[in-house]
Amino acid sequence: MPKSQFVERYLLGFAVLTLAGGGLLAGSTTGWLAAYCWATGTVLTLVWLALTVVTSLAKGAIGLDVIAALSMAGSLYLGEYLAGNVIAMMFAGGQVLETYAQSRARQEMKALLARTPRQATRFEGESLVTVAIETIKIGDHLLIRPGDVLPVDGILAKVPALLDESVMTGEAAPVSHGIGDLLVSGTTNIGGVFELSATTDAKGSTFAAIVRLVETAEQQKAPMARVADQYALGFFGLTLVLAGVAWIISDDPVRALAVFVIATPCPLILAVPVAIVAGMSRCAKVGVIVKNGGALEALAATRSILFDKTGTITAGQPLVKEVNQAPTWTKDALLAAAGSLSQGSTHSVSKAIVRYADHLDLRMQVPTHVVEVPGEGVLGSVGGKEVCVGTLAYVAGHVSRDGWFSAAAALVAGGSGLMTAIGIDGKMAGVLTFEDAIRPEAKAVLTALRENGIERLGLLTGDRLIVATKIAGLLSFDHIEADAKPAGKVEAVLREKRLGVVAMVGDGVNDAPALASADVGIALGAKGAGASAESADVVILVDSLQPLPAAFDIAKRTFAIAKQSVWAGLGLSAIGMILAVFGVLAPIEGAVAQEIIDVAVILNALRALGGKTIVTIAH
Repeated sequence: MPKSQFVERYLLGFAVLTLAGGGLLAGSTTGWLAAYCWATGTVLTLVWLALTVVTSLAKGAIGLDVIAALSMAGSLYLGEYLAGNVIAMMFAGGQVLETYAQSRARQEMKALLARTPRQATRFEGESLVTVAIETIKIGDHLLIRPGDVLPVDGILAKVPALLDESVMTGEAAPVSHGIGDLLVSGTTNIGGVFELSATTDAKGSTFAAIVRLVETAEQQKAPMARVADQYALGFFGLTLVLAGVAWIISDDPVRALAVFVIATPCPLILAVPVAIVAGMSRCAKVGVIVKNGGALEALAATRSILFDKTGTITAGQPLVKEVNQAPTWTKDALLAAAGSLSQGSTHSVSKAIVRYADHLDLRMQVPTHVVEVPGEGVLGSVGGKEVCVGTLAYVAGHVSRDGWFSAAAALVAGGSGLMTAIGIDGKMAGVLTFEDAIRPEAKAVLTALRENGIERLGLLTGDRLIVATKIAGLLSFDHIEADAKPAGKVEAVLREKRLGVVAMVGDGVNDAPALASADVGIALGAKGAGASAESADVVILVDSLQPLPAAFDIAKRTFAIAKQSVWAGLGLSAIGMILAVFGVLAPIEGAVAQEIIDVAVILNALRALGGKTIVTIAH
């Protein structure tokens, strides 16, 4: 148990003990001991509170704990020992209740952290050995038993598998996987025994990345809690004014004390952080990690969202749509050569060519002398032939301008999709046209976002205008930014910020600057080690847009509840203070009334844990 929690519970226990002890002594012949007992219970809590206030003031912060300290000090000075002890007990009780409420709100996050597996079963020769997950290396062959949580990401081998992926996706239905599928760590095997070929180590796994994000989120202090401290200064001033009025009209310092008591402690301090933590926990439950309370507040205020195209609005996995070859080449021969060379590249286009060649059962060779220029193309030798695959400009630098070159250039100029040129032995040999399918959930997600109050939706892409326009038309974007480099995406975000709070959704390394520039950056997919997730304020744990509307809905509901709690609590406190000014409430009555208000606003703030939230969207 953290030291602060131990102290809070000790102070509460001591305050209750002194209050009860003083009550028993009050009717005895040694009634003076009752006052001593109540004063002792007040002093101990006051000392602890005074240290807290001094620490805050040293950091330049002031909160309404100052009022609690002044109330207890005033009670001791004016001989209102019973009221002082009640304030001490209620203050300590409020701290314990707040800690409990925040702990309750973090249960979803703690449940995620508790799922981290510690051991795995690994094949070593003909034997099975139980090992610590830290020793797992890429390529290790693991046995996954029923009930096991997958320790690393990997490829499913030999037999199909049935997994519970709810902790990652928020979707309760079991998911079936076939041989060769990529399985994500953190999910649970609810089927039979299967084998997994590790594609990551423990630190590089999807689940480990998510755990790091959760730990970061728990360590962050919500900026709105600091905003609440600014309100506290104004409320403190109001308290001083009303206390002064009460003293002047009654010439009784006890009445002024009653005003301080009814303002102690303030629901403003309690309600906001409890609601924020509850909202962050709720987001985690539907598969969205919000790194801090400021990001949750920005989600609630967002009016415009900009989306990256490739890998965000589209699937990010180009598929070969059309093959155009020079008269001297057959389709199969062209694809066999291009596929062979593409085996030496990790670019998404190269992978698409290899997949297509595999689909056609073409015989591919091992390439040699492979040289790749990122973003432009790849060059190498295949079966004694020099093969070049890439952009038209790149391939043009390695082939002559005669023969089929003009036809290839015309195809690329007139095309509306991603196109790749192929050169073989210094001659233009072919042009491949690709398509990157729009995510099936994209249209429904964008519709849901508009229904949830988002006013503008924009599309950012490094692709050509003709491609972006086609996508924007199908999905009804309000505006597009085509041919955008990373710097151009940042400029688009900054322009949009002039109109209001902006969210940016992306998935690639080139999106990282734009994500960092937006009021709230949202990274798609559980890639916590990637630059995009590191730059983002919010990370969607699955490679899908489906949880996005739910996150915005939760954020709006959370801050509506937080503000409701704050203003309701302040209003009730103000009424109580006015009653105290006119002598209706004595200090002891004010203390009890204020703590009832505090309990009410904390319980109201916890409503942010509940509510009906859309997790899956029909499409």
